[in-house]
Amino acid sequence: MSRKYVVVAGNIGAGKSTLVSLLAEHLGFIAYFEPVLENPFLKDFYADMRRWALQSQLFFLSHRATMHQKLSADTHSVVQDRSIYEDAEVFAKNLYVQGNMEKREWLVYQDLYRTLTEILPHPSLVIYIRASVPTLQTRIAQRGRDFESAIPDAYLEGLNVLYEEWISSFTMAPVLTIPGDSLDFVAESRDLQVILRTVTKRLEDNQPYLFPYEM
Repeated sequence: MSRKYVVVAGNIGAGKSTLVSLLAEHLGFIAYFEPVLENPFLKDFYADMRRWALQSQLFFLSHRATMHQKLSADTHSVVQDRSIYEDAEVFAKNLYVQGNMEKREWLVYQDLYRTLTEILPHPSLVIYIRASVPTLQTRIAQRGRDFESAIPDAYLEGLNVLYEEWISSFTMAPVLTIPGDSLDFVAESRDLQVILRTVTKRLEDNQPYLFPYEM
């Protein structure tokens, strides 16, 4: 298999980081993880979204651009935990729609995002983990991060709506949708093997677009 660049997408608590680790381990890819605990604005953001929305999203956008630079220079196959596309099309957009980001802030963010995506390489495959709010909240509680403990259901549901809108119109790479409510790739080795086989097949198809292939 030639060099591949795989992105794992999904809402907060969907299991992205876990799946990235498993794909890297079983497929021999190098894993790149989302810097959740590194964002110096995240705790403040969850306490006051309107005040800290732009700062938090610019941090993520900057980090995504840096990650893409590393991916471009890496000669190995890589799998990335959340992409720059999600940051803009889901999280930043949600903040703007809900009134937590001013229009002038949103326009500045959009301009920077569009400039960056013009020079970034497209993924070989986007794996989208679709999960309901109850599943997300269960997994959030299990990992026990204090700053995530008060995330409301309505916020997660709003993100899910935007995820579905984004993934249904995404044209930069093939998409594989995994049903996160029914496939437990952590506890069930059989579910993991199904995912690994399907991902390998999608990567070997060498088709430019596979919209969207669902398991």
